[in-house]
Amino acid sequence: MKAVTIRVPATTANLGPGFDAFGCALQLYTDVTFEETESGLEITGCDEAFTGPDNLAYVSYCAVLASLSEEVKGVKIHIDAHIPICRGLGSSAALLVAGAMGANVLRGNRLSTQGLLNITNAMEGHPDNLAPAFFGGLTASMVDNGLPVTVNFPLHQDWEFLALIPDFDMPTVKARAVLPEQVSRADAIYNVGHGALVLKALELGDEKLLRNAMQDKLHQPYRKHMVHDYEVIEGIARTSGAAFCLSGAGPTLLCITRDKTLKDRLADKLPALTEKNWEIMPLHVAFEGAKVL
Repeated sequence: MKAVTIRVPATTANLGPGFDAFGCALQLYTDVTFEETESGLEITGCDEAFTGPDNLAYVSYCAVLASLSEEVKGVKIHIDAHIPICRGLGSSAALLVAGAMGANVLRGNRLSTQGLLNITNAMEGHPDNLAPAFFGGLTASMVDNGLPVTVNFPLHQDWEFLALIPDFDMPTVKARAVLPEQVSRADAIYNVGHGALVLKALELGDEKLLRNAMQDKLHQPYRKHMVHDYEVIEGIARTSGAAFCLSGAGPTLLCITRDKTLKDRLADKLPALTEKNWEIMPLHVAFEGAKVL
């Protein structure tokens, strides 16, 4: 029977004002192996709660086969995940991307990467994590007539992404539930301007511009109250000179800096000032997206 393993990078989405639009791939990976069988479904490597037919890797695997008018027979799926679940680092998008690519490879790569993004975006509802997971690097995306459109942007080589990962999770559904249905015109204008400058600051390596531009009025003000220690950590990060935001919907917090000493300084301060345990994980940009191992 045929088998394939897909490696997908973690992603951080939104980057402050780029709500549901900006995303960046990071060098932390989930590997998913698909082996065709005569019948049945077997999923290993994850919690038993995720071993049924609603597993996102299997859902996207089936969706791609359906788009190719191929019959879904049996499959064994093994998940080796290093991306934390429900922490705002694209764990769900990684499974969707892996399932789509796995099915496509096993059927002769008949769909383009854009075609796979179209299918998975229809399931996810927004391409901010999916696009960098597929294409790598820093992306900005929109949905036009139901189809995602993605562009890659350059990144200055000296940036370091520090993910502050807590010992509690926050499902995206819960994080979206606190958002308002409507926002003011002033807040929308605020985010458009700040978002444009975030992309330029990341290109130039301009720390001051990035700190100022990475402000948001569409999602972070409503979500930050759900994250223990948010304001304490924000204060530490900003006084240390780093840009700061939620990673995706959280609860992981993200510092972007060119200061190589920031990790050690955060490690010294956090235990005494925060209530939860925070793992500080330095992550580099993954300029290559999902691939076959």
